[in-house]
Amino acid sequence: MNGDKPIEYEFVAPRRIVFGWGSRRRVGELARGLGNRAFILCGSRTLRDQGVIEEITTAVQQAGAETVLAGTLSREPYVEDVDRVVQQIRSAGVTTGDFLLAVGGGAAIDLAKAVAAMATNDESPTVKDYLEGVGRNLELVSDPLPVLAMPTTAGTGSEATKNAVVSSRDPPLKRSIRDPRLVPRIALVDPELTVSVPPRMTAASGMDAITQLVESYLSRKAKPIPRALAVQGLKLAVPSLAEAVNDGTAREAREKMAHAALLSGMALTNSGLGLAHGVAPALGIHLDVPHGVACALLLPVALEVNRSVCQDELAQLCEALFGRGIARTPEEAAAVFIGEIERLCDRVGVPRRLSQVGVTAGHIPDLVRSASASSMSGNPRPLSEDQLAEILERWV
Repeated sequence: MNGDKPIEYEFVAPRRIVFGWGSRRRVGELARGLGNRAFILCGSRTLRDQGVIEEITTAVQQAGAETVLAGTLSREPYVEDVDRVVQQIRSAGVTTGDFLLAVGGGAAIDLAKAVAAMATNDESPTVKDYLEGVGRNLELVSDPLPVLAMPTTAGTGSEATKNAVVSSRDPPLKRSIRDPRLVPRIALVDPELTVSVPPRMTAASGMDAITQLVESYLSRKAKPIPRALAVQGLKLAVPSLAEAVNDGTAREAREKMAHAALLSGMALTNSGLGLAHGVAPALGIHLDVPHGVACALLLPVALEVNRSVCQDELAQLCEALFGRGIARTPEEAAAVFIGEIERLCDRVGVPRRLSQVGVTAGHIPDLVRSASASSMSGNPRPLSEDQLAEILERWV
């Protein structure tokens, strides 16, 4: 940020954050403070099989609130998923005191936020009309239902963001409902819930968090508080991710990754992102590439593309993470930072070329057309569609 410009910003975050190993045991008291009926959305059948959902449901009921299991979704939500759950909740009679309780990864939390918005806004029967740049482009009139978010992966930071990402099959794209009122009322982050996440998913979700921290720091829309959070998050995540991948039971590594993911959510929702998150949704919608895998693949690409216009910022990150004496010039420091990120990608086994996730030259036009304009608008280096196509072709 230039010192000669006035500092002006807003900062959006959950009203309450409860973080700590085993903190899920507080879900009853926290949920009861939100209302008297919880619609519970679960992110995977594994959580139900392991008894996690039963534990949470019992705690909420013992605190005096009714519970309704509103669904389980183990993939990223589509328009029809949101519309189906909304219809179910509306049929139960939405009333004061209702709230959503989401237990799962970013997809489950995004589903809960989208449902919370649609449950109280009925100008259209489908969420498609509320997505950015899709359908009727409607805005939320009524306040969404409150959301209590309990992440079980350390990646998207959706427990602290103001948007809900929803995919559409026709047209094929991913877009968001975006509104500050969608930030979960309570983020209950228990790193112990991430212990059962397998290595490959740990790597992908962790690289998603790291990508969000880096891109929000470099974003053209970067703000002071998110930048400070991004530095703190990177200090936690970069040294810890490989350990969390190699030993899922490593408590300290899991705690640091969960904390970094939470910080990444607050950073991105206030500062925006860039190229990696601009193209990642397109990889998901056209080639079914998981979001974290797409971000992991695209982060080194984005760093190389933006190096010429944010060398000083990359040098700042290098100094913050690896010390002042590691490089003699900003140019060297930027190269060191990019090199360390690339080595981390190799250590945790994420793809490094687009061809590794099925991309061919023939996919490039669709990927460019489907890139998220919202994320691309924050990229440090403005890119035309032709320039983006050339970049992606080089990384196939």
